[in-house]
Amino acid sequence: MLINSPRVCIWVSVLIWITSALSCTPIPSPPSAEPDPHSYAKPWEAKVTHLDLDLVVDFEEEIISGTAILSIERIDDADKLYLDTDGLNIEAVLIASNGQNETVATYTLGEEDSVLGQALIVDLKSNTRYVHVVYSTKPGAEALQFLSPELTSGDSPFLLTQSQSTFARTWVPIQDSPGIRFTYHATVKVPEGLMALMSAENPTQLSPAGIYEFNMMIPIPAYLLALAVGEVEFQAIGARTGVYAEPGLVEAAAYEFAEVEDMMKIAESLYGPYRWERYDIIVLPPSFPFGGMENPRLTFATPTILAGDRSLVSLVAHELAHSWSGNLVTNATWNDFWLNEGFTVYFELRIMEALKGRSYSEMLAHISLEDLNDEVAGMGSNNPDTRLKLELEGRHADDGMTSIAYDKGYYFLRLIEETVGRGAFDIFLKAYFEKNAFKSMTTDGFLTQLQEELLVHHPGASEAISIPEWVHTPGIPENLPQPGSERFDAVESAVSSWIAGVESSQLETANWSSHEWLHFIRVLPSSIGADKLAELDSAFQFTQSTNSEIQNKWYQRAIQAEYEYAYPAIRSFLLKVGRRKFLKPLYTEMMKTESGAARAHEIYQIARERYHPIAVNTIDEVLNWTP
Repeated sequence: MLINSPRVCIWVSVLIWITSALSCTPIPSPPSAEPDPHSYAKPWEAKVTHLDLDLVVDFEEEIISGTAILSIERIDDADKLYLDTDGLNIEAVLIASNGQNETVATYTLGEEDSVLGQALIVDLKSNTRYVHVVYSTKPGAEALQFLSPELTSGDSPFLLTQSQSTFARTWVPIQDSPGIRFTYHATVKVPEGLMALMSAENPTQLSPAGIYEFNMMIPIPAYLLALAVGEVEFQAIGARTGVYAEPGLVEAAAYEFAEVEDMMKIAESLYGPYRWERYDIIVLPPSFPFGGMENPRLTFATPTILAGDRSLVSLVAHELAHSWSGNLVTNATWNDFWLNEGFTVYFELRIMEALKGRSYSEMLAHISLEDLNDEVAGMGSNNPDTRLKLELEGRHADDGMTSIAYDKGYYFLRLIEETVGRGAFDIFLKAYFEKNAFKSMTTDGFLTQLQEELLVHHPGASEAISIPEWVHTPGIPENLPQPGSERFDAVESAVSSWIAGVESSQLETANWSSHEWLHFIRVLPSSIGADKLAELDSAFQFTQSTNSEIQNKWYQRAIQAEYEYAYPAIRSFLLKVGRRKFLKPLYTEMMKTESGAARAHEIYQIARERYHPIAVNTIDEVLNWTP
């Protein structure tokens, strides 16, 4: 039986608090003076520098309960601490100085806001250094997904968190802004037989008692706070790399990620040392809503990248690159999201170029361009959200998490490289990561450094790049770089030959990568009918593919052409996979016809409970779903 009475938790946790709070030595960082429109925090008055968690995971109630002890740094004797919460049950708040003489605090919970949640405002005394919150989450908290054994590959339940963008506040009372960093220690009690892992120093063996301790002594923002609990095993794949997965997937994952150590060496040769000691990956159950999440020391990854041939490992290169762009130098607010993702796509493609050659990375660049064109076409070229620097005040931060940040951001950086030369740009970027390590960065701050430390040495470069058009103007600038496409040219030639009458079996496809197959499907004529899809399917077995990227593109085509043979496979895919990147286009395509909409609603009626709350929010909107 788990001890989780609030009164017991308070006094047991205080003892832990006194010990751990005094022992931690957080790395100081200057408070931000720029308000974050997605946080109630006022770090220029009082800022969290260390978090001490003592948590119990309850699978039956689908909640987390326990205590959070916040070490704070105060400026000018601030008398209040502003924290972000969303749906938390606050049971008690205490304050103390030097881990002793704790007293019950006066606090206020602000009004609920659909975007920001609720402010937890704690009154401070003149000597307050620690704030201790006893709380529990609510069932259905947006950061948490509790999975029954039927939704895992084993016989045990699973819990995963997703704190980005502003969902950390749904499971921890914290200053939930990317511009605020803190270190943390955690003790987590889980059911016996399950392993707990966090974005911290992690165990590799099961704890018989189900109690795990974690330390992250490098300061991170709240969106990188992560927890996973399940029946998982560990396998090393390098001196500082390894993989966690459910028992039936460990070997496959270790094979798929065998190149990670090589990727790390390439990344370090480009932009400086890896600063997080270890780089491990956990393969989560299929309902994880994203391809990957760059939680420090422990990337969360979707099983949809386990293609069996290492063809989708650029996703791992992307998450690894976040160890520099995002985790090391972080967007100050979500209006500056492109600073995380544009840099990371650029870095990812540089890693893949060194690993597999320029022709391979140029295919990825071409796909990035196609995604950018599709996104702008869907949003509208005059949509202000197609700018790099966003204005999201009053809206959820997730509204800005489109491919604009990734792909337009990448091409902006690529244009700078092509304008000043790769050598000069690499020197600048390496110095940029070193100079700004463990700090937050605004768009204006980056542009100032770019001008003063790089462009000033290249007369005419600023004008050639046309920075305002890229950063502050909607749409796609005219000077967007064009990737080479020799391998894709061959693909398009094959499509033309097939349209002209060449048999599918006669096309020269033997050495194609998954990216070439994706391009093949993508450039098929929009008017293609079900009979022609059947011919291609007979030759290449697209419907039965085990590559999730190919499945997704092919199934979109099948829906468009009403290729009914693929319908059972589409249904199975949507019932099994929870990655939002795949769900949204497939459901959107089905909603374009009356029969398709009926099919979408029938599938979603079953699948909805299997999807992460983040994915549910998106698909509810696509289907105009009323629970």
